[in-house]
Amino acid sequence: MKHESSREFFAYWNAKRGSARAPDRSEFDPSAVRDLLADTFVLSYDGEAGYPFRVAGTRISALLGCDLKNCSFSTLFSGESRGEIEDIVTCVAEETLPAIAGVTATTEKGAKAHFELLLLPFTARVHEPVSLTGLLVPFEDNTTCVRDLALTSWRYLHPPERFVPRALRKLAIARGFVVYEGLR
Repeated sequence: MKHESSREFFAYWNAKRGSARAPDRSEFDPSAVRDLLADTFVLSYDGEAGYPFRVAGTRISALLGCDLKNCSFSTLFSGESRGEIEDIVTCVAEETLPAIAGVTATTEKGAKAHFELLLLPFTARVHEPVSLTGLLVPFEDNTTCVRDLALTSWRYLHPPERFVPRALRKLAIARGFVVYEGLR
């Protein structure tokens, strides 16, 4: 992580999760990350709606030029980046695997602006919608309204030995005769 705000938000999330794969959303205390709230958001895990914002910080809303509540997160990204960000959000939510990404955007004057995007899962609870949180911070202090976000790089934050694909986790608990579809 290159941005100090990303490191701070990740450290708070990591402390709240303890030995679990992700913390429960109710464990987050906004006052503990008060200085970061303008750059944070919460997304609803609803692919058909484009992962809408439940909450978005004031600086993110100002940078994107509107109140983001219920707006689609994935439609902020252009071209190939839209499919990639949808895949990343899916992995973060379903595999409870944090991700960090480099993002560029175009300012209203046509210049490039650079951001760091941090996506962090919450523990899924029965009978409650799945959600995830994140942080979008600009590297340049004078960044104004932006559009056409594009991914430049991304990676997952946990070491590979902690990552067990969801399909294999489900198969690991099966007993008796098992058919493994798609595996050769």
